[in-house]
Amino acid sequence: MKVLVIGATGHIGTYLVPRLLARGHEVVALSRGQRQPYSTTPAWENVETIHLDRKEEEGKGTFGKAVAEIGAEVVIDLILFKTASLPQLVDALAGKVRLFIFCGTMWVYGPTEKAPTSEKDPRLATADYGRQKAQIEEELISAALAGGFPATVLHPGHIVGPGWLPIGPAGNLNLSVFEKLGRGEEVCLPDQGLATLHHVHADDVAQAFELALAKPRASIGESFNVVSPEALTLRGFCRAVAGWLGREPVLSYLPWPDWRKTVSEEDAEITWEHIHHCPCGSIEKARKVLGYSPRYTSLEAVREALDWLIRHGKVNLPPLS
Repeated sequence: MKVLVIGATGHIGTYLVPRLLARGHEVVALSRGQRQPYSTTPAWENVETIHLDRKEEEGKGTFGKAVAEIGAEVVIDLILFKTASLPQLVDALAGKVRLFIFCGTMWVYGPTEKAPTSEKDPRLATADYGRQKAQIEEELISAALAGGFPATVLHPGHIVGPGWLPIGPAGNLNLSVFEKLGRGEEVCLPDQGLATLHHVHADDVAQAFELALAKPRASIGESFNVVSPEALTLRGFCRAVAGWLGREPVLSYLPWPDWRKTVSEEDAEITWEHIHHCPCGSIEKARKVLGYSPRYTSLEAVREALDWLIRHGKVNLPPLS
C-alpha cells in the first residue's frame, strides 16, 4: 500500500519508515525538510520525500487538501498536536483512506490514579498538551465507531533512542545526573524518589504503528498504550544507572518545594510534569490485539541512548557497551 508518514524524520519515523519499506509498502515521507532522520539506512533511498510546512499550510487552510492529493491509502500522523488541526484533515481524507493512525500520548490520562493505566481509564489530562491530544483522540474514535473515518490511536510514553536526550533519573533532560551517578556522587531526588517514569524505545513505538497498519480490522476505532513492559521509579532508575558504571547510588531526598530550589526553573518545570503525572501504562491490550512485543525494557532503551551520548561526547563517562 501507499503509506504517507507525516513527520517522518523524527523519533518514531526514523524507525517506522524502514519497517514499512521492509513490509513492501510504498512510503511517502512528509516533513519540513529541516533535518535528516536520526539514523539512515540504504532503504531511505526508496522513499519519496515531500517538503511541506504544516503550520503555514494549515494557516492557509490547504494542508488537508495537500495531504489528500498525495493519494496515500494509509496516513500516519506523528505530529498532530492541536485540535484545530483535525477538521481539515478529516474533511479532506474521509472516504479516501483505508486507515488514519494518530500518535497520541500517555499524557491524555493525566496524573495516574490506577497503575498500570489501561485504555479503559478516563482521560483526565491536566496539561494543555494532553488535553488537546485527548480531544483529538475522542473525535477520531467517535468518527471511526460511527463508520465515518477509519482511525486508530496509539499512546507512546517517554520516547527514547540514540541521538536525543532521554528523560533521566531526576525526571528531566539535564544530563549531569548521569555523570553524578557514574562518579559515585550524591544525587538528590524530589520527595522519596518514588515517582514513576514510563519509557519506550522509538523502534518499539514504530513496531506498534506497523502492527496497527497490518491489522486494520482489529485496530480501527481503538486506542493502544505503547510503552515498555514496566515503569521505573526515580530511585530505581538511579540504582540501575549507577550499576552500569559499577557504583552504588548515593541518594538524598527533599520535599518538592525545597527540591525545586536546587535546580534551574526549566529543569524544575520538566521534572514537575513527570512526577505530577507518574505515568505507568498497561500494554496488555496492545499485546493481545496487535501482537505488540517490545524488544526493549525501559532501562535497555535508556542505556542505548546514554551510550550514544557518551560516545558522542555529550556525557563525560566511560562507554557502556
